[in-house]
Amino acid sequence: MTHEDIIKDIKQGKFHPVYFLHGDEPYFIDVVSDYIEKNVLTEGEKAFNQVVVYGKDTEFKTIIDEARQFPMMSSYRVIILKEAQDMKTLQDLASYVEKPSNQSILVICHKYKKVDKRTKFAKLLDSKAVVFESKKLYQDKIAPWITSYIRNLGHSIQPAAADLLSEYLGSDLSKITNEVDKLVLNVKKGESITIEDVKDQIGVSKDFDVFELQKALGDKNFAKSSLIVRYFSENASANHPVVIVGSLYSYFNKVFITAMNAKESDQNLAKLLGLGTAFFVKDYKVAANNYPPSQLKKVFQALKKADLNSKGVGVRRGENSAIYKDILIACMGY
Repeated sequence: MTHEDIIKDIKQGKFHPVYFLHGDEPYFIDVVSDYIEKNVLTEGEKAFNQVVVYGKDTEFKTIIDEARQFPMMSSYRVIILKEAQDMKTLQDLASYVEKPSNQSILVICHKYKKVDKRTKFAKLLDSKAVVFESKKLYQDKIAPWITSYIRNLGHSIQPAAADLLSEYLGSDLSKITNEVDKLVLNVKKGESITIEDVKDQIGVSKDFDVFELQKALGDKNFAKSSLIVRYFSENASANHPVVIVGSLYSYFNKVFITAMNAKESDQNLAKLLGLGTAFFVKDYKVAANNYPPSQLKKVFQALKKADLNSKGVGVRRGENSAIYKDILIACMGY
């Protein structure tokens, strides 16, 4: 059962006594639990019949006591257990899951990891509860997901712009939706979101952003690379070295993949690189031609050192320029 299936059932008034939401991707868990929290009970019913607790601060007896109470002036009680992965006595809820109250809806949110399916508790959940596993999206699925999400908001987006969002924001769906929700507020209905819209609204500078640095390094343009790096060093609060170095590692990993698959078509390369379209493939091909394997090895070594430096290892606080120095040297082949 998908998270959309669960919400569809709830909209139709089909409720289950126990929902167990678990997995690596917290976004979909939040979507389901937030929908239940906001929509199952009316505002008047919530005051006496809805309880939200957190795993770190509660134990199984409290959950069972809440779930066994009779609803007041309502058909149901709703008990939402958030951060269940932090609850030490979680598996002691087995006795309740075995015989739940039909007048209560217990939602268990177990984030960032799956429950061990070999345990008796997991097997009991499979037979007695609605279990939803929230899986991380692979990188090549992020851009299409962004396109679909924007379409559901009544807008459209150019494929290259969706790729740019995916590259810039990574795979954090909560972060992506927050930024996209703000982005569509500034785009007229019926107009397709462009790369320029993304750069203007998401906070990506047209001249000094990580993508311009990637392109400058890929082209081996030392002057422009140095200029962007200096800007990053002087504006570290808005361009944190941890984020920049992580983006550069992802970029050069794609350059390496391109170099190792040079005979593939642009469409196949786009799939291998996790891109929604082949729009950016030409840039990776240019970089792959500029970086032989021996130099890529040095670049990755420099990035590994920069990653440690960006986290405070081996460099004094405030020495942001030093973090990028070895990267530039490795990239330019000096």
